[in-house]
Amino acid sequence: MAKLQNVLVRPLVTEKSNYQSSKLQQYAFVVAHEATRTMVKDAIETMFDVTVAKVNTMNSPAKRGRRSKSRRMLVRRPSFKKAIVTLAEGSKPLEIFEGVR
Repeated sequence: MAKLQNVLVRPLVTEKSNYQSSKLQQYAFVVAHEATRTMVKDAIETMFDVTVAKVNTMNSPAKRGRRSKSRRMLVRRPSFKKAIVTLAEGSKPLEIFEGVR
């Protein structure tokens, strides 16, 4: 993974991430599986020109289900890795989340 643009896949917009961005200065992103905390921190700081205080990463497992006739396991949603980025005090909010209120 040579480029910082390949670290961030997309922003994760949910009700919880909306609350975190408006009240707690935390932003959620779906990141590449091989991305580390320092890679996510460097990517956010260079792309959005802010100071990052903390990065938490977690792997969300795939959601599985069964087919009704054959009773075989079927993967309905693939697994992904997400990062919750906390900005430092006094940093400006990210403009990518500005329209989501």
